[in-house]
Amino acid sequence: MNYNDIVGIIGVGLILLAYFLSTFRLLKNNSRLFFALNAVGGGLASYASLLINYWPFVILEGTWFIVSLVGLFRGSRDPADAGA
Repeated sequence: MNYNDIVGIIGVGLILLAYFLSTFRLLKNNSRLFFALNAVGGGLASYASLLINYWPFVILEGTWFIVSLVGLFRGSRDPADAGA
């Protein structure tokens, strides 16, 4: 396994973690943590896709990253919303 595989697996893993936690109601889908996991995951996955020069996923994951950042900064300002 090489560097770009590791970066991509961590990125996708964070996105999936946020999805599973939200699906099983362990994390609100409008919480800061949800958006942070998606932003970091999307950023890492986009970077990994860039490393292998696969532009469809650079665009997909880059968009995921940007939308998650917008959600993070526009979302709830209440620290109580950080979890479930």
